[in-house]
Amino acid sequence: MEMSQIERRSANPPATLGNHVQTILVYRCVSLYPYYRSEYNAFWRCVQAGATYLFVQLCKMLFLATFFPTWEGGAGVYDFVGEFMKATVDLADLLGLHLVMSRNAGKGEYKIMVAAMGWATAELVMSRCIPLWVGARGIEFDWKYIQMSFDSNISLVHYIVMAAVVWMFTRYDLPKSFRLPVTVLLGLCVYKAFLMELFVHVFLLGSWTALLVKAVLTGSISLCSLFLFVTLVHSN
Repeated sequence: MEMSQIERRSANPPATLGNHVQTILVYRCVSLYPYYRSEYNAFWRCVQAGATYLFVQLCKMLFLATFFPTWEGGAGVYDFVGEFMKATVDLADLLGLHLVMSRNAGKGEYKIMVAAMGWATAELVMSRCIPLWVGARGIEFDWKYIQMSFDSNISLVHYIVMAAVVWMFTRYDLPKSFRLPVTVLLGLCVYKAFLMELFVHVFLLGSWTALLVKAVLTGSISLCSLFLFVTLVHSN
């Protein structure tokens, strides 16, 4: 076997595998796996959540293509209003997650994990699988595929948090004192990508620095959401 073929096969294996392993580990380690063959049928619920993700993204693409034409401003000019309005379309993700959770029976933890796992897996397959499978198998090593692998882990946490916040927001017995913080967390989940893009544009962050900021922001939102979720569950 030629040396180039060996290098091609072993160029970036962590980047190729890392994006898929964490999803499987989460599925096996959290409360979904015991429901795999039970009456809840968790696996096919996740598949349905992924199909809902595809439908929601298609609707978002059609809406953006119809009402938000391509920005024709000068080079280096940031279209703040246009990008903000485009980010607002991500509210459809909240509706999609709520639809998935409302159609599933079971505990709140089960609903959240089914919706988040299906959503994150579909997003991974549609946006990262092909670039990783084609690009990460190249001869030359490139750090962008490692960054993409880390970003997929951050996205998985993001969707779990988003599903948990949507579940809390739609509860009829949500205390009034929780309304404001949960609403703020919903807004952060929707506009996080917009805030990150604005932050990178203003401070001219590099790729690794931007990834670190994204991880810190996602971690902060997840800790706040976890605190509210645990408090709400134990108070009932």
